[in-house]
Amino acid sequence: MLPLHTSLRGLRCFCVAAECLSFKETAQRLFLTPSAVSHQIKQLEENLQQQLFIRQTRSIALTETGMRFYQQVTPLMLQLTETVNNFNTAHTMHEVSISMPEFFASELFVPQLVGWSTQYPNINLKLETVKTRSKQTANTDLSIILSGSRQNPQQANDLFPLNYIPACSQQLHQHLKPKGFHALLETPLIIHQARPYAWHQWADSVGIDEFKPKQIIQLDSMFSVARAAEQGLGIALIPLPISQSWFDKHQLFPLFEQTLNSHDRYFLINNSDTVKPEVQLLIDWVVAKFKLTAASFSPQTL
Repeated sequence: MLPLHTSLRGLRCFCVAAECLSFKETAQRLFLTPSAVSHQIKQLEENLQQQLFIRQTRSIALTETGMRFYQQVTPLMLQLTETVNNFNTAHTMHEVSISMPEFFASELFVPQLVGWSTQYPNINLKLETVKTRSKQTANTDLSIILSGSRQNPQQANDLFPLNYIPACSQQLHQHLKPKGFHALLETPLIIHQARPYAWHQWADSVGIDEFKPKQIIQLDSMFSVARAAEQGLGIALIPLPISQSWFDKHQLFPLFEQTLNSHDRYFLINNSDTVKPEVQLLIDWVVAKFKLTAASFSPQTL
C-alpha cells in the first residue's frame, strides 16, 4: 500500500518523468528545478521502498517496477485531475450575454427570469436591448430577434409568432365599443413607426372598405405605443403575446377581437459556431419558458 505521506506532487513528477524520461524536461513542464524533481522522485522511491528509474549519465529509464507502477497510477491521476477540474468548473462564475428588443426584455424576458439565479447561481447574465430590428446585434452569445424570414434551424429556435390587436384605455373602450368600426374614423390611431401600414393591413383583413382614419400617430418604441394607448391618446395596435400583462392588469382593453396575424416571429439565435455549456443552459431555459408562453396564450382570454 502506498504510504499516506506520499505527496501528490511526487506522483505528478513521477508520471511526467515516466512520459518524457527526462528530469530536466519534467522540471520545465512543472515549473520546478531539476533538483526539486529529483528530490520528489527519490522521496517517492523511499516511501515505496522500490527503485522506479534507472539513472544514467544523460538519460533515465523506467525499471520494470516503475513501468508497472506507472500503468496503475496514471489512470488514478487522470481521474483525480478530472474530478478536481470538474469541481472547479462547477464553482467558477460564467457569463452569458444575450440581446433582444427592449419591449420583449421588459415585458417577457425579465419577468420570466424568476428562479434563474437560484437554479444557476454560477452564471451571470448580461442583457443588451435594441430599440428596433434594424439595430440587432450579433456581438452577444445569443440574440432574440423579430423576423419575417426563415432562419437557419441549426442556429435558430423558433419561439412564437407576433400578432396585433386593437386596444385602448378603459375610458375610451367604454365610449368607443358601441360604435363598432366607426370608432376608427373619429379617434387617433397609434402605431409603431416600424409598421406604418399595419392599421391599413388590419382594416383589409377585417373587410373595412375605404379605410380613412382621422389621424395616425407613429411612435418609435412599442412601450411608447402601449403607454399612449393606456393614457387615452387613441387606439393602438398592441402586439401579442408579449403585451399580455397589460391586459391582465387592466391597463389596456381590446376594442375588437380580430387580430392582425403578421408574418413576423421571434427567434432565439445562437451567434457562435459552437455552444458553450452555460450558453446551452440559457437556450434551454428561454425555449422552455417562451414555448409555454405561446401555448398558453389565446386572444379569447383577453
